[in-house]
Amino acid sequence: MKPGYKAIYEQYRQSILRGILKPGDKLPSVRLLASELGVARKTVESAWAILVGEGYLVSQGARGTRVNPDLLNLAKKYPVIGEKPTPTTAGFGKSLRDRPGFLRLGIPSLDAFPYKKWLLLSGKAVRAMRPEEMTQPPLMGYAPLREALAHYLNISRGLSCSPAQIFITSGYQNNLRLILNTLANQRDKVLFEEPGYFLGQQLLKRAVQRLHRVPVDNQGLQTEYLQQHHADARLVFVTPSHHSPLAVTLSLPRKHQLLEWARQNESWIVEDDYDGEFHYTRQVLPALKSLDTHDRVIYMGTFSKTIMPALRISYLVLPHKLVDSFRAQAEHSEGGQPVLTQKIVASFLREGHFFRHLKKMRALYSRRRKNMLAALAEVYPEIFTVEVTDGGMHIIAYLRSGTQDEEMAALWQTHQLQVSPLSIWYQNTPKRYGLIIGYTNVATFAEAVALLQRPAQMTRALAGK
Repeated sequence: MKPGYKAIYEQYRQSILRGILKPGDKLPSVRLLASELGVARKTVESAWAILVGEGYLVSQGARGTRVNPDLLNLAKKYPVIGEKPTPTTAGFGKSLRDRPGFLRLGIPSLDAFPYKKWLLLSGKAVRAMRPEEMTQPPLMGYAPLREALAHYLNISRGLSCSPAQIFITSGYQNNLRLILNTLANQRDKVLFEEPGYFLGQQLLKRAVQRLHRVPVDNQGLQTEYLQQHHADARLVFVTPSHHSPLAVTLSLPRKHQLLEWARQNESWIVEDDYDGEFHYTRQVLPALKSLDTHDRVIYMGTFSKTIMPALRISYLVLPHKLVDSFRAQAEHSEGGQPVLTQKIVASFLREGHFFRHLKKMRALYSRRRKNMLAALAEVYPEIFTVEVTDGGMHIIAYLRSGTQDEEMAALWQTHQLQVSPLSIWYQNTPKRYGLIIGYTNVATFAEAVALLQRPAQMTRALAGK
C-alpha cells in the first residue's frame, strides 16, 4: 500500500524528533522521494509543506530542503510512549529564554514589525550622530527620548509626568537592582505578588532577605491582606494593569486601597506595567500611577513587548522626591545607555510610528488570541479550560483535573513548544495548574491547530484522557 502524505509527514517528523535526522541534514528532492515511494509528487509536497510550516524543515530553493538548523537535537529528550517526561523547573525561565521554539511567553509579533521603517530611522540616527554624542552617554538617558516618553505616557497611560522624572535603563533586572539599591536595605520588608512574574521572583529571592508574598485573586492583589499583614513593608511590586501571569486587572477599589496603604505607611509601590498597552475589548486602562496623588508610585515600563526584547531599553518614572536619590545612586552604579539606540527609539516615538504599531498589534493580537482559543477548544476540549481576560500576550490553559503541568510543559518543550507550567510561578500553596501559552507569533487558526497537535497523543496520556 502506497503511503499517504500523513504517513510521510509522521515518518520524517519522528525521525527528526528522535535525532535520526539532525539539524542541517539535507533531505531527498520531492521528485526523487516520490519516485522511491511510488507516490505522486503532490503527496510528498503536501507532507513537506506541513513540516516546513511547523518549523521542522526549511526550504532553501535550488539548494533543496533541510532539517531546520535551529532545531535542538531532541533524541535524548523525546519521551517514549507511556513514560513520564522529566520536569525541568530548575532554571525554567532562563532555559526557555535561550531556546528556539513556538508559543513563547512575552515575545511580540516578529512577523508584523515595521522593519523597513526601523532601518530607515536607524540610518538617519547613525548619520546624525554628533561628536558630543559619541562620548559618555547621559546618566538619566537621552533627553529627546525622555521627552518623547513623557509625551507618550501622559497621553496613552494617563500619567502626568515630566521628562525630568524619567530614567532610561537597560531592562527589568536593571530596574529592580536600581530600585532596591536606592530605597531598601537588608532589614526592609519587600512584597511580591503570589503568583508573580517568574523572573522577578527569582531576582528578588536572591537580593532581598525579607521577601513576602501577597495573594492575587480575580480582582488582582488582595489589598485587605496587605493592609492586615504588611503595614510595615517598605516596597511592594505589582502588575496592576495586566497581572503576570494570571492576566487579571487590579480593580479600581483595590487600586485606591493600595495607594492609601502606601500613603499611610510611607511605603513605595513599584508598578510594573506588564502588557498594559494590550487590551482588546475596551479602552486601554490608565496606569495605577495616573491615580497617584501622593506621589508614592514608581512606574516601570519597557519596550521588550512593544518593540523587541533585544532592544534592552526600559525606563522608570520616578516620584519627584526620589529623582535626586536615584541620580546619586546611579552615579555609583550606572553608566548610561547607548545613545544610538535611544536616538532610534526617540524617532520611532516622536514621528508617530510607535502609536501606529501598537494600534496594529492590538488588532492583530486580538485575532491571534481568538485563533489560539479556538484551536485549544478543538484539540484539547477535555483537558484544558481557559478563563478569558481583557488583554495581554498570553493565555493560561488550566488543567481541568490533575496537577501534572510541569510534566506536560516538559513534554511540549520536546516538540519545540516553549510553554511554561503555571504552578512554578507560585511559591506557596494552594496552587493552580496549567500551561502559559504565548500566541502572538502564531498567525492563523490552522497553524495554531498544527502546533497544538504535535504533543496531542502524549498530552492525553499524561492527562489520563
